Amino acid sequence: MTQGNYRWNKVAGTLFVFLSIFLLSNLEPGLALGPTSAQAQETPPGLESNPTDGSVPGSSRGTDSNGIIWEAIRNGAGGTASTRDPSGGRLIQAEGETWRLFRSGPLMKYSAWALLGIVALLALFYLLRGRIRIESGKSGNTVTRFKLIERVGHWTLAVSFIVLALTGLNVLYGRYVLLPILGPEAFGTISTWGKISHNYVGFAFMAGLIMIFVMWVLHNLPSKTDIGWLMRGGGLFVKHSHPPAKKFNAGQKLIFWAVILIGISLSLTGISLMFPFEIALFAKTFAFLNFFGFDLPTNLSAVQEMQFSQGWHAIQAVFLIVVVVAHIYIGSVGMEGAFDAMGTGEVDVNWAREHHSIWTEELENADKAGKQSGEAAGVPAE
Repeated sequence: MTQGNYRWNKVAGTLFVFLSIFLLSNLEPGLALGPTSAQAQETPPGLESNPTDGSVPGSSRGTDSNGIIWEAIRNGAGGTASTRDPSGGRLIQAEGETWRLFRSGPLMKYSAWALLGIVALLALFYLLRGRIRIESGKSGNTVTRFKLIERVGHWTLAVSFIVLALTGLNVLYGRYVLLPILGPEAFGTISTWGKISHNYVGFAFMAGLIMIFVMWVLHNLPSKTDIGWLMRGGGLFVKHSHPPAKKFNAGQKLIFWAVILIGISLSLTGISLMFPFEIALFAKTFAFLNFFGFDLPTNLSAVQEMQFSQGWHAIQAVFLIVVVVAHIYIGSVGMEGAFDAMGTGEVDVNWAREHHSIWTEELENADKAGKQSGEAAGVPAE
């Protein structure tokens, strides 16, 4: 290359550079390849760059740690998302952490105290009071306490509840109690089948709940005799002190309504957990309670509904377990002759007179009336 050509190329290159700069600086705003000086200075509200707060100059959003924005996100503020999930625009669902802390904290702690406490109280009661005997001894004669259909309804409810209680407690405590003992393989198998049985046995529990309600609701309505029974503690704490009672005494009535009401609520929350994000129970319930002065949230997401359902389901289940444990104690080792009522359906007459005197008297009067009616029907007309 000659020296003249080299100079000529140098001049042409210099002109090309200046021409390129001129063209780029005069492009239309919509065709600009980068932000203008005015645009570079514009920053969306809340994202202002401040060299003193740790952000990188130049309005770079990726490293801007704005406290206000993150506080809003942490409290559940959301944007938009392309998914169909209405909660998809939320980066952080703060209630999930609240639910986790409640489940692994107060729920597990106080549930354990409640379960251990009822066992300790019953053991203490047994040591101090002993087994409640039939004070007049067995007569050798029996009276029908519960018919077959009644016993079927009771045992359907009882057996299903025991299965649900054991599998539910495994969900709550199994990882901490059974896993170290059984190992991961056995614990995983038990938990898998436990979850399946929990879901399906729940329908048997609902069926038993309906059966006992239909059969016994009229016998469990409150009456004046219940007040006297409660005032005397049902005769459980003092010997030779059996207050009068009908077919169900006040204590049994309290257990009946606890099982019915809590059982209904357990069934509803259980169904919502089996079919997640389909049934919203708590938003409307909270709105109703707010009429009575409560200040409960009503704008709940589908995830929050599931969290409330799981928490309330567990609380009710533990409470009902405590009630049923006391019921099992009284109906078995705690009271002589009580198990026969649901075992064979026949109870000793002396037991019936001591614990359900009004009901026994009604049966005896009906029996006498029936015999008199039969005798009268057998007398030939003159």
